[in-house]
Amino acid sequence: MQRIADFEKVSFEQFEKDWSKIFGNTNKLREIYEDIKLPQRATSGSAGYDFYAPCDITFIKGESVLIPTGIRSKIDNGWVLNIFPRSGLGFKHRIQLDNTVGIIDSDYYYSSNEGHIMIKLSCDAHDDRHIHTVKCGDGFAQGIFIPFGITRDDNATAVRDGGFGSTTK
Repeated sequence: MQRIADFEKVSFEQFEKDWSKIFGNTNKLREIYEDIKLPQRATSGSAGYDFYAPCDITFIKGESVLIPTGIRSKIDNGWVLNIFPRSGLGFKHRIQLDNTVGIIDSDYYYSSNEGHIMIKLSCDAHDDRHIHTVKCGDGFAQGIFIPFGITRDDNATAVRDGGFGSTTK
């Protein structure tokens, strides 16, 4: 297998900025940041790197939660990191990514937000399980590195700065 990427934490300042926009300030933010676990594969045969909840996250039917992971990934050119919900969350609780699949391009690492990977999930339960909580430190999403190609006549030269929709602005 090729080794094509590294996971790192974003700076505390970036994490604090993004966290505060979503959840407001908390006096335990430094502790949350220090306890962030870098994504890991569960077994040698796993394709996905588990992303772990930085705190308890409660999913309520019909609502979305944007999760600042505190993680960034330095990815070799020619590769992309795809983000998916953990299989069990989708199967048992219908927890899914709001954008169906997250695409983390290699140049996102160099964005002004330090390439902070934010994962937005929602609960679309069809039964009485309308609330589900993922505990701090539990896996809630997974990332899979995939190679990609470009067309022979590709001449893209733009430079990214940002995440969601930044390349079409």
